[in-house]
Amino acid sequence: MNIFAVLILMLFAHIVDDYYLQGVLAKMKQKSWWENNAPDKSYKYDYVPALICHALSWAVMITLPILFATAWNPYWAVYLMLGVNLLIHAVVDDLKANKKKINLIADQSIHFAQIIVTWCIWAFAK
Repeated sequence: MNIFAVLILMLFAHIVDDYYLQGVLAKMKQKSWWENNAPDKSYKYDYVPALICHALSWAVMITLPILFATAWNPYWAVYLMLGVNLLIHAVVDDLKANKKKINLIADQSIHFAQIIVTWCIWAFAK
């Protein structure tokens, strides 16, 4: 598969996962949703698993084109990229959805940068 096709598929996977597949997680990753719908203090941090679930889904989706394009070794590098992208995505979404420190443009710019850096690591290391 052409390396640029992999990049296009990664960007497409981002759009699909970040806009279409989030479903209820889009609401549940917001602290305010829990405050309004489950005000009991025992639910105070229940937004965190929703953030992590979405970030994991997103990280897997953008990595799938790389995995389908090549049997890339070392596999530890793929797992490292998954973990780093999961962490960055969760932090960025928390900054937007809960801390209100960044807007959608910054959020999406960071996610696109994640994809490009991940693709560059793969494209130049393979």
